[in-house]
Amino acid sequence: MSSRRALRREGNSPILGHIDLVTFSLFLALVIVGWLMVFSVGYEEFRNMEAGSFLATSAGKQAIWIGICGLIFAFIMLFDWKFWQTFAYPIYAFSIGLLVLVLFLGTNIKGATSWFSFGGFSFQPSEVAKFGTALALAGFLSSYSTDLKSPRSQFISLMIILAPILLVLLQPDAGSALVFLSFFLVLFREGLNPAYYVVAGVMGVLLIAGLVIDPLHIALTLVLLGLLIMAYSLRTKQRRYWMLGVAGLAGVSYYLARLDYLPYVLAGCLLAVVVVGYVLYQQRNGRLAVTLIFFLVAGTGLAFAANYGFNNVLKPHQQDRINVWLQPDKCDERGSLYNLVQSKTAIGSGRIQGKGFLHGTMTKGNFVPEQSTDFIFCTIGEEQGFIGTFGIIVLFLLLLFRISMIAERQRYSFARHYAYGVAGIIFIHFFINIGMTMGLMPIIGIPLPFISKGGSSLMGFTIMIAVMLKLDKHRNRI
Repeated sequence: MSSRRALRREGNSPILGHIDLVTFSLFLALVIVGWLMVFSVGYEEFRNMEAGSFLATSAGKQAIWIGICGLIFAFIMLFDWKFWQTFAYPIYAFSIGLLVLVLFLGTNIKGATSWFSFGGFSFQPSEVAKFGTALALAGFLSSYSTDLKSPRSQFISLMIILAPILLVLLQPDAGSALVFLSFFLVLFREGLNPAYYVVAGVMGVLLIAGLVIDPLHIALTLVLLGLLIMAYSLRTKQRRYWMLGVAGLAGVSYYLARLDYLPYVLAGCLLAVVVVGYVLYQQRNGRLAVTLIFFLVAGTGLAFAANYGFNNVLKPHQQDRINVWLQPDKCDERGSLYNLVQSKTAIGSGRIQGKGFLHGTMTKGNFVPEQSTDFIFCTIGEEQGFIGTFGIIVLFLLLLFRISMIAERQRYSFARHYAYGVAGIIFIHFFINIGMTMGLMPIIGIPLPFISKGGSSLMGFTIMIAVMLKLDKHRNRI
């Protein structure tokens, strides 16, 4: 009798009862669209297959993975929801162990030892690590002793995120490592000081700028910006004149810099920093001057380090990847720029309504490399046009919005932290994958969630969604 009553409380189905059907429907829609696109990319393979060999095609293998993921989803729905917090750290430790093991026993595919291969199937342990890290971080943040205002809690949170990042970079797989940075969105939601994100953002801009701009020009810009802040901070009636003087100095400096006098101009501006810094010190505001000078030195050093690393450390093919993103005019359209050119051409050729399902000429001709995985968005663009691509973007945005709603309605802090971790992972994948097919982001090999071909990716995202829905299903029991 007790089991029947429990079943009634859960709804008519022990699997789908009380589940968030909107989120489940969005998840299912994306999986179905993904399989159709994989089928479209491999349609010629399907037409030429021998009788009974469908499961050997790309669409057939993806169908097998979808079936496996369906069984995993059902199993998680029947599993005890308390398990995931109880065993969050062991699952995280297991995923870290897989990342270590793949370095020694993994298969090298396209220059990265990121896969275990067996029986014709490949498995990427970094997908498990994303799930394990989401659980571990949620478990730590939900602890009563955790306070993100304390250095201890900040350090432990950082180590939970950095451990898989460093191991994935050793493979090396920079794309997958970048995804783990999404967990800083969880920390931001839970109260980590926004100043960290401002500093990280500025460092990121300087790092990227240092790849393509002369570091001396970056140094000059930082020095002039620091001078302007110093002049504005002066407690004197002549503040406006100081600021006008800095503005005039900036104009003269950039004019002389164009005449190849940049080193001398920079030296003069540094002398001006010393003068204005001394005035601030006399006004007992020396701490601001010291802080600004520190950031000027650190920012300039970062720009020089990025420039040196790009020109002297990175290999030519790694430099090409960055140039394709930041300086495509320096790349060969038949070489390093080929993928991006074909990607843009395929998406643009679909126009408004697309060429129709199975009628994509570039898809059939396999002009875009990795079209069933990293560049599957091109197939959507060519065959379904602007309407299809816009529809996919809307589906992802709705899914992210719904996950955020699920996170905010949780009474159980572990479930909230975990849901935001899932949202961050999906967002980073979605944003970077679509961005790189259009040249807005670097081409770093990140699949489009639920849509790109790949069993380990689909399984990883299915597990994350299933666990989130299971936790949400019991949100009123806390």
